[in-house]
Amino acid sequence: MDNERWLLPEGVDEMLPPQAWNLENLRGNLLNLYRKWGYELVIPPFVEFLDSLLTGAGSDLDLKTFKLTDQITGRLMGVRADMTPQAARMDAHQLRRDVPTRLCYLGTVLHTRPDGFASSRNPLQIGAELFGHAGAESDVEVLCLMMETLKQTGINDLYLDLGHVGIYRGLARQAGLDRAAEQALFDALQRKAVPEIQALLAELAVQEPAAGMLASLAELNGDDAIERAKQRLAEANQEVQDALHYLEEVAKMIQQRLPNVPLHFDLGELRCYHYQTGVVFAAFVPGRGQEIARGGRYDAIGKMFGRSRPATGFSADLKTLLQIGKWQTPQPDGERIYAPWSDDAALLQTVEDLRTQGRCVICALPGQTGAAAEMGCNKILKKQDNSWIVSSI
Repeated sequence: MDNERWLLPEGVDEMLPPQAWNLENLRGNLLNLYRKWGYELVIPPFVEFLDSLLTGAGSDLDLKTFKLTDQITGRLMGVRADMTPQAARMDAHQLRRDVPTRLCYLGTVLHTRPDGFASSRNPLQIGAELFGHAGAESDVEVLCLMMETLKQTGINDLYLDLGHVGIYRGLARQAGLDRAAEQALFDALQRKAVPEIQALLAELAVQEPAAGMLASLAELNGDDAIERAKQRLAEANQEVQDALHYLEEVAKMIQQRLPNVPLHFDLGELRCYHYQTGVVFAAFVPGRGQEIARGGRYDAIGKMFGRSRPATGFSADLKTLLQIGKWQTPQPDGERIYAPWSDDAALLQTVEDLRTQGRCVICALPGQTGAAAEMGCNKILKKQDNSWIVSSI
């Protein structure tokens, strides 16, 4: 029973040496990458008042968000489950720029339950957001930055999945579905449960051609999905046609910029449907069912903060990327120097000089258990004449 008090909650993890150093160095490497692309770092708070944290598109995060009461104001607060709405609030309320704004972030988020994106309930979310541009070009920039992030992490064997939530949303409007019916059909579509979809459409009395087009979304996936969609959705409204055209435009630009990355389409995969407003994308690696990074367009989220701006972005769990990637912190020689305990001024100065040079020096403590080898050191400071020199053990 005593041992159980040291157990962590299910889905909550920690990092030990040397993985923690690897993670920290990867973090710095990626933030430097984003800086070179013009993305400015923001550090949102870990908790906010709930009505701000879940405003607009963030309302989908309600079930994932831990709630607590502020002992000062009595208002309900939430522990952030996603940093994207926070970045949108900063863009709309604090920065208030007219030009396109590029922001990046990295920090721990907390989930009430794993969402499949990361098995951890305390993922280390890294991401980038681009506000103030509504065209396909900004979606492509963000997607290319996501892919460069994965490349920097040492993940090369992957493929992209593209979709557009406007296709389903437009078909649902054309069919005259109310919100409850749209949600029920959405749930069945995510499972690609074709018999259930057809039964639901019949129950809702959805007429042709809308019924057939909605049912076809479950099968409109694969490399040629857009071409097949042009035929199957030929009678769809203008909203759907515009979404298809936009998706095709993004795909062409991606294929030009990332010619060696396999590109797939799934018009029935509506990840973050209530959160996103346009193109959606995700990166997968073979043999892993869940995406390792995802993103898309989420226009107008800033409206509830007083300023509506087009927006697109991506995010990933840095711990997941470190786990499946090949990133290793560069360690030229793994040198660890052992210094005996002494008040000798020459020794203290030598230790200071070595650390100034960037070398690792571990000082012994009086009465400690273990010597240099047990401390993981491979070199030792020894006194020679009137000076201290580094010597191999």
